[in-house]
Amino acid sequence: MREIPASKITETVAKLCRQSNYFLPEDVWRAVEEAYQKEKSETARDILDQILQNARLAGQKELALCQDTGIADVFIKLGQQATIGGINLRDAVNKGVADGYTKGYLRKSIVSEPLENRNNTQDNTPANIYIESAQGDDVEITVLPKGGGTENASALAMLSPSQGWQGVKDFIIDTVKNKGVSACPPLVVGVGIGGSFSTVALLAKKALLRPIGESSKDVFYRRKEEELLKEINATGIGPMGMGGASTALGVNIEYAPCHIASLPAAVSMQCHSLRRKTEKI
Repeated sequence: MREIPASKITETVAKLCRQSNYFLPEDVWRAVEEAYQKEKSETARDILDQILQNARLAGQKELALCQDTGIADVFIKLGQQATIGGINLRDAVNKGVADGYTKGYLRKSIVSEPLENRNNTQDNTPANIYIESAQGDDVEITVLPKGGGTENASALAMLSPSQGWQGVKDFIIDTVKNKGVSACPPLVVGVGIGGSFSTVALLAKKALLRPIGESSKDVFYRRKEEELLKEINATGIGPMGMGGASTALGVNIEYAPCHIASLPAAVSMQCHSLRRKTEKI
């Protein structure tokens, strides 16, 4: 067994919170550049150019890519031969989020209770923490800051199996048409299909962790990703809803087994600033 100090977890999470908010991932940068090259609308091209300029300045000055630095979604692959020494893993992660957001001058957006008083926790905790077991003795941590606009534009539907792919596609396209502008396009659309009410939304969010351009390994779902991307870009919503052919940079689908009577589907909307950063300890 390998013991990893909780302080190392905290230090790594704090760093990932800062870096994910400052630096646009290479795959996202490349996708925006490709959209700029292909786009025919001058207005859309101007917006895409501004997005790239913003990302360039944010990285150079180590400032937040967006004023909404989001809720911290933290995905952890915990090696079965690894143990955490010191405080428990969740506490170590939340301490890292607090350090990263406070010392990194990132906006704190979390309220302690949703209805009665909505007091800000002042350090962006608690994070959403998802832990799964993995082989080996490493701990892999991914931080995905998810802004309020993109979360509010996301959706979930419990469909009938008889609705099939057409029902799923209609739900996804309608969600983009009705809510996509609020999520600051060009979008990355994470899609979850299957599982259950409680897991399909997580599938959709995990789909955002896959690099843009890295298609599903399953041929059937790869073709569905291509079909959705084509139809979403044909809506004409365009960057920031100002028209054009660059409504989405990518569509990623994750799927899971489900009950014979169910067909859950979820869309996790993401803006052009798809911030995520991974490190293995």
